This record gives sequence, structure tokens and C-alpha cells, in this order.
Amino acid sequence: MSSISAEGLTKQFSNEARPAVDGVSFAVEPGEFVVLLGPSGCGKTTLLKMLNRLYEPTAGRLLVDGVEARSMPATQLRRRIGYAIQQTGLFPHLRVEQNIAVVPRLLSWERPRIEARIDELLDLVGLPREFRRRYPRQLSGGQQQRVGLARALAADPAIMLMDEPFGALDAITRARLQDELLSIQRKLHKTIIFVTHDIEEALGLADRIMVMNEGRIVQVDTPLAILTRPGDRFVEQLTGADDVLRHLSLMPVAAALGSARPSAIAPSVAQPPLRPQDDLRFALTQILGSGAASLPVVDDGYEIGRLTLADLCAILPPTAVVRETPAPAPAA
Repeated sequence: MSSISAEGLTKQFSNEARPAVDGVSFAVEPGEFVVLLGPSGCGKTTLLKMLNRLYEPTAGRLLVDGVEARSMPATQLRRRIGYAIQQTGLFPHLRVEQNIAVVPRLLSWERPRIEARIDELLDLVGLPREFRRRYPRQLSGGQQQRVGLARALAADPAIMLMDEPFGALDAITRARLQDELLSIQRKLHKTIIFVTHDIEEALGLADRIMVMNEGRIVQVDTPLAILTRPGDRFVEQLTGADDVLRHLSLMPVAAALGSARPSAIAPSVAQPPLRPQDDLRFALTQILGSGAASLPVVDDGYEIGRLTLADLCAILPPTAVVRETPAPAPAA
């Protein structure tokens, strides 16, 4: 695993009045999943491209594992960093196996090692090995994105940069690939910097979120802290900090149960049980859908408590308030 950090990193394009990236400083720890979140034009993609030196900084320092990035050849740096983009960037004239093998071949890996790596990565991203001989045009958008992810992982880089890789996909495919990425991250523990302007995607993926606006980082924190303690009005509006359902989606059922202890009684099968690790947004839909006053929470086969709507309301922070629609004025 690798760390990556910046000190006063700036990018000023000659035809622009203000810097695209304006003196940003941050540190991403080894194995951390950090999301760059912000509106279009805020500088997040420019910053990402500076991290693998597709853009050279106008000022400031970029450090990879404590070493100044400009002290090494750009090609050497890029081969240490996986890069996945929205339109996959696959070479249309190359088969899937050839696309995945691009960087390992540049690194002069032996053929048996490359062949084994291709099969390993196809398994990892959930594609049949028979797809090796297909061309990108013979794949769906989601399948192409999986190949793009496999190619970014091919040389086993410690750092992954991802620029809205799922942005062009339909909602169902996008959700599946987000789940797949989290599953891969749990296995591989890469250091990931992921660009998006989608708040739901950021909240679902990130260990920490870096919110950008007009070339600057305005807040860095965990998803829950970003929602419950937005740094300013811009962050509050961008993230929808007063959205109750977003708050609930980031909190587990266990948080609403306090110090409950397992009972010696097996749960009733009459009502669908919840698990301690389920999020409270899911729990809310289950309670409302069942029509029950409460649902059992089950852990390791034993009921450890029951969750009610009152429990959900009690755990919400003060900033997460439901805004009621005013009652219409009585007719004259």
C-alpha cells in the first residue's frame, strides 16, 4: 500500500483567469478510499490528472510514499498508478486480453505471468474467461467498464485513480459496479482516489470525502461527518445535509440498539429480521413495508433487540430534520 499527499498544489492554465487547482494540500493514507466530490468545473479532474503527472503542477509539491513525484520519470510514476476513466479508454482494435495486458507487457512481464494475471483479473471483476478473445465493441457498457477496471489493476498498482468511471452507466449497472469495487477494495486494500459529482456514490464508497469548489478543497471528512457537520453553506447544499434518508443510509441498525445483549430465544419467523450491520435506511423501508410497530434484530441466530420508528427518530442528529409542508390556509 502507498500514501499520496500534496502541499500547496496549484495548476494555472495560461488561458484561464483563476487557477484550475488553487494551492490544495491533503494526505491520503495507505489503503484509504478517498472521493473527490464537487460540481462540474471545480477542479477535481484536473487535480486527479496532476497526481499521475498528466498535468504538471504550476506550483507546489506532490509526494508518493514521501518521495517528490517530479524526482522520478513520469512514465515510471504512471506505471505504479492504476488509472480508470469514464469511457473506459479501451483500445478498440485490441481484444480484452490484450487491453488488460498493456501495462504488464510494458513492464516486460513473462508471458505465463501475464496469462495467469489476465485470468485472475477476469475472475476478480466478474467476467467469464471466455471474454478474453472478444473486442470491446462486443461487450456491454458495464462489461467494458469491468475490463477497464481490470486493466487499471493489471500491474497490481498500490494507487488507483478513478475519474467518474461509472458515470455513463445506467443506475442498475452502476450500483452493481460500485458494490463490485467495494468488494475488490476489501480484498486488495488499494489506495484509491475517486472523482465523482454524485453525492450518493460518494457517500456509498468513501472512507473520507474531499469536497472541492472553485479549485480549492473546502472540507475533508468522513461521509457521516460531512452530512452532520457541513463546513459551510456550499457543502450543506451540495451534499443535501438535511436529507434524513442520507443520514440513515450511513448508520447501522446496531447504532440504534445501544448496548443490547443477545437473548436466549430464537427469533420469530413471523416478521422479517434485520441484521446489526444493515443500514437504517433499509431498516426504515422494512418497517414501513411490513406494517409492524417494530422488527426483530438478529445476530448469530439470536434476537438482540427490536427496532421501532421511534428508535430511528431518536438517533438522527439535530441537523437532520424533516421539513414539513405548511398546512394550507383555511378558505375565507
